[in-house]
Amino acid sequence: MEVKDNKKTIWAWSMFDWANQAYNMVITSTIFPAYYVAITASKQNGDMVTFFGHRYVNTVLSNYILALSYLIIVVMLPILTSIADYKGHKKLYMQVFTWLGSLACAGLFFFTMDHFEFSMICFGLASIGYCGGFVFYNSYLPQIASLERQDAVSAKGFIYGFAGSIVVQVICFVFVLSPATFGITDDALPARISFLIVGIWWIGFSLIPFYLLPKGTPNAGSHKYNVFTGGFKELAKVWQHVKKLPLLKRFLPAFFFYSVGVQTIMLVAANFGAKELKLPEENLISIILIIQLVAIIGASFTAKLSARFGNVKVLAGIVAIWSLICAGVYFVANAQQFYIAAVLVGLVMGGVQSLSRSTFSKFIPQNIPDTASYFSFYDVTEKLSIVVGLFTFGFVESVTHQMRDSALVLDAFFVIGLLLLVSLAFAQRKAIVRDPVIVH
Repeated sequence: MEVKDNKKTIWAWSMFDWANQAYNMVITSTIFPAYYVAITASKQNGDMVTFFGHRYVNTVLSNYILALSYLIIVVMLPILTSIADYKGHKKLYMQVFTWLGSLACAGLFFFTMDHFEFSMICFGLASIGYCGGFVFYNSYLPQIASLERQDAVSAKGFIYGFAGSIVVQVICFVFVLSPATFGITDDALPARISFLIVGIWWIGFSLIPFYLLPKGTPNAGSHKYNVFTGGFKELAKVWQHVKKLPLLKRFLPAFFFYSVGVQTIMLVAANFGAKELKLPEENLISIILIIQLVAIIGASFTAKLSARFGNVKVLAGIVAIWSLICAGVYFVANAQQFYIAAVLVGLVMGGVQSLSRSTFSKFIPQNIPDTASYFSFYDVTEKLSIVVGLFTFGFVESVTHQMRDSALVLDAFFVIGLLLLVSLAFAQRKAIVRDPVIVH
């Protein structure tokens, strides 16, 4: 059966996003951040927490743990993705990381201050599982979709993810808003049940792509390398190819800089609402649900715009909007202003993610077996941007004790990313004049 552009295969691939975005919604964006800020604040210690004998501002600690988890991914994935291509184990590694993330989410059910260190370790492991699985998931895109369909298929994955996250959030919302219906008297229990639901949802729906997606194709040929030597040799070979692709070389630094802003804002937005604006948990959940709904529209609309104007031009426009939003966050003073900013984020959130992925996919060589190794550069760039963003955000907050100042610093990354995208657009125009076959 031909895998590329097969409807069943694309559906199975999209269902992985449906499954794992439950983590992104509940753990990253809504219930966990609100629960974390509430449970770690006290009259005696304020917003300070102790983690293995060291004291931190609560939100600074969570940002540092997230940054560390992404840093671990940055170190691991170039090796794992090259090995995955070399041995044809792409789907196996996707399964391993998914099991790690879903079990860690389930472990957050035990999150109380009596188990604080264990719970924060689970928090970090869940992030590693989510990021690791997503790398191998992303690398399937050029394998399952032809060049002209990659924008639409990439957007479809994100749309499935947004839709799935909304469904699981509504399920968790029922427990949070109406615990008495289930005979729950412990105020902390509904949130912890939500973490358990995420773990079950994540692994449960991931079984669909695990069963239906094709296995990776080994490209070791007749070489007799052991698994680690072969992995490093394959990664080095891909890096040599990347250096010879001028548009890809220009895209990666632009992607890095604007991703510092995009990814960090999405990770800290709920903490900002809970801590700076004192928004109650149900308000945070409601606005994030609205963001996800708007993001579905944004991802779909962006795919249509890219077909008309080209990926790079549309990306530059989206990043310009992100820059304005980030600058505006500094002046947000009340819930209404936060909601307006959140809706604007929703409009550009899905678009920038799906279009970034498909743009990279178009810039790499097509019809090659080692897509995981190529996508390792994409994902390492993204994860490294998150490390830089979270450490920057956390450090600025630790110095000024104002998350607004951190947001203002992030805007500089958006501006640099925008300038690099404009430079890429000019370089691409010249390249198309020389070779009209080049994708835009």
